[in-house]
Amino acid sequence: MSSNFVHLHVHSEYSLLDGACRIKDLVDTAAGFGMPALALTDHGVLYGALQFYFEAKAKGVKPIIGCEMYVAPRGHQDRSARDEYHLTVL
Repeated sequence: MSSNFVHLHVHSEYSLLDGACRIKDLVDTAAGFGMPALALTDHGVLYGALQFYFEAKAKGVKPIIGCEMYVAPRGHQDRSARDEYHLTVL
């Protein structure tokens, strides 16, 4: 992988029902590939943001904090809709 590649959509173990990667392993892999930066975009949560920030800084990888948010066209309390939309915010 080229050293100028930056992955902007990564889920960690904090991305409930969607991720299994440990933050330390994600950062170690990015550093091993020579990536200058990495984004953490867990589903609907920012639980891992601080750990990700400190792990990335320690390995010389620029941390990009993000979140994959849910878009609710009819409001967050309307559970009848089955169509889901996501918006990745960095």
